[in-house]
Amino acid sequence: MVFSKHDSKLSLDALLEMNESQYFDRKSASIKVQKLAEAIVGFANADGGLLAIGIENGKALGILSQGNIKVNDFIQCGFEKCFPSVNYKFERINIIKENGKEDEILLLHIEPSVDKVHKTEADDVFLRVGDETKKLSFEQRIDIEYDKGNRLYEELIAESCTMENLDVNVFHKYKEKLKFKGDFEELLLARGFLKLIDGELKVTIAGALMFAKYPTMFVPSAKLRFYKYDGIKAEVGTNINISKQKVFEAPIPTLIEEAKEFIDTQLREFMTLDKDTGKFTTIPEYPPFAWQEGLINAITHRAYNVHGDDIKVFMFDDRLEIHSPGKLPNLVSVENIKFTRYSRNPKIARALTDFEWVRELNEGVKRIFQDMEQFFLNPPVYEETPTSVVLTLKNNIVMRRRRREERISSLINRSWKYLTEDEKTALEIAYEKDKLKTKQLAQALEKSPSYALKVLKSLEDKGLIRHVASSNFDPNQHYVLNSDEESRNED
Repeated sequence: MVFSKHDSKLSLDALLEMNESQYFDRKSASIKVQKLAEAIVGFANADGGLLAIGIENGKALGILSQGNIKVNDFIQCGFEKCFPSVNYKFERINIIKENGKEDEILLLHIEPSVDKVHKTEADDVFLRVGDETKKLSFEQRIDIEYDKGNRLYEELIAESCTMENLDVNVFHKYKEKLKFKGDFEELLLARGFLKLIDGELKVTIAGALMFAKYPTMFVPSAKLRFYKYDGIKAEVGTNINISKQKVFEAPIPTLIEEAKEFIDTQLREFMTLDKDTGKFTTIPEYPPFAWQEGLINAITHRAYNVHGDDIKVFMFDDRLEIHSPGKLPNLVSVENIKFTRYSRNPKIARALTDFEWVRELNEGVKRIFQDMEQFFLNPPVYEETPTSVVLTLKNNIVMRRRRREERISSLINRSWKYLTEDEKTALEIAYEKDKLKTKQLAQALEKSPSYALKVLKSLEDKGLIRHVASSNFDPNQHYVLNSDEESRNED
């Protein structure tokens, strides 16, 4: 028996166990109707989602204890307490509670709003961001009103695109991800990739981008271009230094797979100091998650209504740049991008979440920062140009030279087993960052600066690092690894 006629993946266990997210929230049946309106408005203003009412503290307690009037108020809330009314479908699902009694839970399947900003009776505007429903300031309300206009593009009909133009293989993968048992058209209609107009099925722009065999027939700029340069800048004319280039044109899920696979072959491996062994080992040029997530975000959130420009990936010796056409939505800035989410293409974003490409809770951008830090690389840099958003990931090629590793390898290896864990951490940072300050080590060890200084002095006494300073008062004084084979190291 199908649990939900609108989402074949749902079950009672799933509703109890799923993490609350950009697309899902649980509410107790005791919730006030005004608070429920805030949640409905938040989902409608963001990417849509599912509200499950009658679940509390990990248990399905049901809604019938609230009486028919309040249950009906829940069902009508999006129409009577939200302005303008919110588009959603509801289901009353029969359940058996832990005590063996029959009851119901209420599911509200909320559609994302395309061109309207919804508010509550109190004239408040809310937005679903990750697993929270946030009240917007006046300035943010103005921003979201502006941004709503950009959502119209993926809703438009892709003229001349028919069902015959769609890639059946991609659709079958989508059906498998969703465990959907119905017809091809039924799922695409439910997810907004098809529209029924005058009795005829029409493919939307979002549908063409996700499922058409050749999306560029309908959205000419739906390409991804890759360029690899020899050096750290792009030369032109007779000095042009492009060593590899490739163009990707495919439905979005296929495009992601093909671009990831190809770019991975172009990346190098570098040497790094393994703290556990004191030996050098190979690591990827960039954290795999960081560059892959940056690529997927560019594909998911680009402004497809900007014609004449494609997504571009530029690989230089010292950095990787990912250019996504269109500016950031007004609600999002380079300063708050780690914590603020607003999808320009909510239907595409939702589908790629189903494909497990797009991360929820904005965890993707936050993890890019975390992974770059764990690789001892500079933080990622987001920039906004007049026409695009650029993500730059920098590597450590200047510091990671094999010649240098050979000079210090034997020096470190001879002492490694005699070092404390904190001393090993200090050497690891000194290698990856090329230099190390007392304050920097104190922060890494979560100890006092005086303790960090003792660790550094101990390593200096062992001849593993040396102090660099123009005077005792030099604010830039630091320590570097000692590459002198005549050091005072003791076995």
